[in-house]
Amino acid sequence: MTAPTTTTTTMTTTYWTELDSPVGRLLLTADPDGALTSLSVPGQKGGRTVQADWRPDPGPFREAGEQLAAYFAGELREFRLCLRGAGSAFREKVWAALDTVPYGATTTYGEIAARIGASRAAVRAVGGAIGANPLLILRPCHRVIGADGSLTGYAGGLERKTRLLALEGVG
Repeated sequence: MTAPTTTTTTMTTTYWTELDSPVGRLLLTADPDGALTSLSVPGQKGGRTVQADWRPDPGPFREAGEQLAAYFAGELREFRLCLRGAGSAFREKVWAALDTVPYGATTTYGEIAARIGASRAAVRAVGGAIGANPLLILRPCHRVIGADGSLTGYAGGLERKTRLLALEGVG
């Protein structure tokens, strides 16, 4: 006789809030520990939308709101927030490399691939990981440009990418 098996699913509460910004309304989510899990903008490719089981609560987002306001006012160059974007080991390596691109600077997909020790052939995969970044603005995927200097792919739209780079004094 076989013992019955039970499946336990751990339900994790997702907290959310919305903030106004110069690039549109921002949707932020956080886990129960207060770590930010996503920042989405309206019309974002792959962006999150509020789910019925999420809890609206501005409390976990006070610090993020203050830092985002300072960033958009040109007073903050580096976010100091607990970020917890979930992805594959490869995506997390790419995202960690994004975190090293300084304010006011740009890099290319090929340079990100090189930083993580990926081959030149992995540039497309790097682009996919950057496109899947769940923490727009906070994790600066807008600072990644094409090898020829062109503004390419941004899940939040090229107009937002242009505005973010202009805010940072690029181009």
